[in-house]
Amino acid sequence: MTSVLHYKKTMWPSRYHIFIFIVHLSSAASYKCDRTARVCETSLTVQHYLTMTHPVNSTVYPSRGKLYDYRVTDPSTSPTVPVDDVITADGWEAKRLVIVVNRTLPGPDIVVYEGQTLIVHVTNSLASDSVTIHWHGLHQTGTPYMDGVPFVTQCPIAAGQTFTYEFQAYPPGTFWYHSHVGSQRTKGMFGALIILRNETNPIPEHILQIQEWNHNWDSDYGFEMMVYGLVENRTQFIPSESVDGTLFSLLKAHSGLINGRGRYYFNYETGSHNEAPLTVYKVKQGSVYRFRAIGVGALYPFRVSVDGHMITVIESDGFPIQPMTVESFIINPGERYDFTLVANQTIGNYWIRGKTLEMNRVTMAEAILRYDTAPENDPVTTRKDCKVADVCLVLNCPFQFYPASENIKCVFFDQLRSTIPNDPAPEVVEGRFSEYFLNFFSEGMVNGKMFKFPSVAALSQPSAITTQCEKCKGMKMMQMCMCTHTLNLDADDTVQIVLSNIGSQAGMSHPIHMHGHSFYVLKTGFGKYNATTGRFLSQTEDLACLGSLPKEQNMCDEVIWANQSWRNGNIPGLELNNPPRKDTITIPGGGYVVIRIKANNPGLWFLHCHIEFHATHGMGLLLNESFANVPKVPPGFPTCSNFEKVSSANVDSKETSVFAADTLFSGNISVTIFWIVVGVSAAVILSLIVALVIVLRSSRKAKTKGSFEAVACYHAEPR
Repeated sequence: MTSVLHYKKTMWPSRYHIFIFIVHLSSAASYKCDRTARVCETSLTVQHYLTMTHPVNSTVYPSRGKLYDYRVTDPSTSPTVPVDDVITADGWEAKRLVIVVNRTLPGPDIVVYEGQTLIVHVTNSLASDSVTIHWHGLHQTGTPYMDGVPFVTQCPIAAGQTFTYEFQAYPPGTFWYHSHVGSQRTKGMFGALIILRNETNPIPEHILQIQEWNHNWDSDYGFEMMVYGLVENRTQFIPSESVDGTLFSLLKAHSGLINGRGRYYFNYETGSHNEAPLTVYKVKQGSVYRFRAIGVGALYPFRVSVDGHMITVIESDGFPIQPMTVESFIINPGERYDFTLVANQTIGNYWIRGKTLEMNRVTMAEAILRYDTAPENDPVTTRKDCKVADVCLVLNCPFQFYPASENIKCVFFDQLRSTIPNDPAPEVVEGRFSEYFLNFFSEGMVNGKMFKFPSVAALSQPSAITTQCEKCKGMKMMQMCMCTHTLNLDADDTVQIVLSNIGSQAGMSHPIHMHGHSFYVLKTGFGKYNATTGRFLSQTEDLACLGSLPKEQNMCDEVIWANQSWRNGNIPGLELNNPPRKDTITIPGGGYVVIRIKANNPGLWFLHCHIEFHATHGMGLLLNESFANVPKVPPGFPTCSNFEKVSSANVDSKETSVFAADTLFSGNISVTIFWIVVGVSAAVILSLIVALVIVLRSSRKAKTKGSFEAVACYHAEPR
């Protein structure tokens, strides 16, 4: 690996651009900015590519954890194809089209230091799609136009265009970048964004990006299957069931990936698989390592563990917590967990496992923890055996219990405590406190509204929005409305939001992501569960739904506290002194989460479910935060809008002639042009008659005075 440093002085005398390109001998190059730089600049190119494809060797296939040219018949005597040059996914030999950054899956890591200015030039090299990039978890304070949400903070980047993002790298922690257009994220368009603290002697670290994978379908196909149903060989595909008995949305996963690599298992019970290469994390015995885990998947939560090793969770979504040592943790799409691992076992290979919470199917992501000098073999280790006398602690359960027979104890996220000094939850101040109830339910609604993106960049073109929700006000309860759902927040107010998942359409848990803020998590409320089986029994009794129907038959478009004394922040059990902070939190099925923010970041911030199919279906809304204080639109910022031909009554003559000109090429004259010609001709003739009359009268007057005699002109007669 070579590192080349370029300096480029700008128009500011004391400011320098420092470019650092870390060039690997593979296509999976990462970018790390020099610690002394003020400005860090890099480029990302978005393009289509294919799995199991090498730029030179073309098609490849897996065998014994390596790759070979498809023409090789005896791998034992043939050279291998470099794994880092190929997007292997789960090693399925039939290629799948992906949308990736710089031809890698995941995209290149971007590593910078806290407080640096990051400039990223994003070029859209797709032939048929627009694109944007969202910098997941960054607050974008002062730079709301850089948040990367199409038709909210910017116009989408059209094919062939380049958009330059520029913002401050803050806060420090584990973040990531991904497309926010349609289903591009789970087609492969994502990568890690790490903002390092300026600390001395940090411990070595690894990045772990985990997701489910379907090697036949892309996410657009999967979304249509979710909406209209999946039938294979005339047999209906049944959605997967979670630990608590609730059903996930319809998504068929063939395998799991860690950093873009996994294996397809023909049979989990026998261990038969396609021998595809896996991600390998190398460690030195006796050392401590930091792992930055990022949930980049579409739908399923993964329970992550390391055979033979306990893990200590130290941070979530970029904010530190009091260390919690557990056997495993559960990570949902959009979440991040940092944990430390002590390499204190016998030198060898150990499985890193990520298993979804599916009970009727097995979807497993695997990687290898390899000690220095260990042979390059697959591990033969097993997961910890959880016993009555030695129960397994699992962090971040979206339900209250695992089945008692599994000897697992759940640790809920709201039980964690922040280690940030002097960072209590924002206080309730009379006249400056607002509380809102947002019910996320079904597969695409919030408070009975499906989110519709405007046709303009809302932040920079607010007066052009025509899809507001005023039309929904006259609708009856239990009716769905599609509109640009917005919640207005006043500047510097303390805002408490109760995120719920209740009503007739409640079910699976939803990971909810907020742009522009890292909120304070004050409390999680669950429904009722069977402590022996772990099964969900009924919804929380803390919340009530307006209307005459009981909760289980009510869409719960409007939610309130069942006990009205809980209003205005008087909820029992809130953690206000050292609450943990996050930007993505999971609402349990039939339950709720109480969060708070200080409305001190003017902008238009998307709040949405991070299950990709749900967000695509409309499960989100905009936080319109102190819009009057939003920074000015950057000079030359792109605009966009619909183009619609208006009725002829509202079109002036110039516009009419332009549209009518199209008919001239066919040899026909439009009625409009005909009457224009007739009118102009009549006016010319009338003008000539008037002029002739004036001339004749003048000639008579001149003749009577003897000063001027008009001479008549005649045309010669033809001979």
